[in-house]
Amino acid sequence: MKLAAEVRNAVTPRAALLVIGVLALQLLFIASYVGALHNPKPKDVPFGVVAPGPAAAQAEARLAKLPGDPLDPRVLADPAEARQQIMDREIDGALIIDPRGTTDTLLVASGGGTVLANALNTIATGIERPQARTVRTVDVAPASPQDFDGLSAFYLVVGWCVGGYLLASILAISAGSRPANPQRAIIRLVVLALSAILGGLGGAVIVGPVLGALPGSVAALWGLGALVVFSVGAVTLALQALTGIVGIGLAVLLIVIAGNPSAGGAFPSPMLPDFWRAIGPALPPGAGTWAARSIAYFKGNALSGAMQVLAIWAVVGTVLTLVMSAVRQRTDRDDAVAPAGADTA
Repeated sequence: MKLAAEVRNAVTPRAALLVIGVLALQLLFIASYVGALHNPKPKDVPFGVVAPGPAAAQAEARLAKLPGDPLDPRVLADPAEARQQIMDREIDGALIIDPRGTTDTLLVASGGGTVLANALNTIATGIERPQARTVRTVDVAPASPQDFDGLSAFYLVVGWCVGGYLLASILAISAGSRPANPQRAIIRLVVLALSAILGGLGGAVIVGPVLGALPGSVAALWGLGALVVFSVGAVTLALQALTGIVGIGLAVLLIVIAGNPSAGGAFPSPMLPDFWRAIGPALPPGAGTWAARSIAYFKGNALSGAMQVLAIWAVVGTVLTLVMSAVRQRTDRDDAVAPAGADTA
């Protein structure tokens, strides 16, 4: 009996719920990462086909019927259009067929993901071999030699995301998970913004001038990093304002458990299962990884969608944080006034 009483005193219902929550996050982490990454296969990869006359439609039909539907082929007018669409990130590769010879050209972009570029090369080689044809691979947007498997952009964004939710979590732990009034909420958001600016600059300098891992504009990566850090931090502040300390766990669920494996880092989006492919572009890690690769390897093309996603998270997080702090201030004021009113009645 004494031991049972000690256990009840040591493990409160709130602590028990938090332990259960941590266990759930642990299992979700395993399920999400293993589920997304254990068996990558290309599926409906946007892919161009260039060939003269009827040969183009015939090749498109042949590629569309491949087992497992690895490609989503579409006929393009000429090699120049194929290159441009790859640089605009509308397609991930293209096959240029030369009926006058026995060698065709495969265009890929390893800057968008080395694993996907290699998978397209394997598919094209397998298609051509039975017809006694060979493939010459041309990398239109090659990954940097210092960027192994094209992972640097992903790890850069993961670092920024970690910084965002840790900054917000530290502010909560040090001064209460829910800001007492809008003024304190604004102070937290300002501190977060200043930290985001510094974190964005630091990350851009490390992967660029210091390590030479990513090419591209340092200023553009700096701006992206500041937005990633702030958007993740603002969402974490909002979740804490809504749910208290539990908000930290919800941020981990959203950013780490759901966001990281679906971001297209280790395996680009077309190689992920449908669920992770669907949610990845809408979450900060996926939007940030896409934008970082666009800046580094695709001349800044196809940035607007990813930047809009990050901006929406930042705005929603900011507004919710301010609204919930105003609600709490009003609630605290009403609670303080109610007893006084009762005494005078």
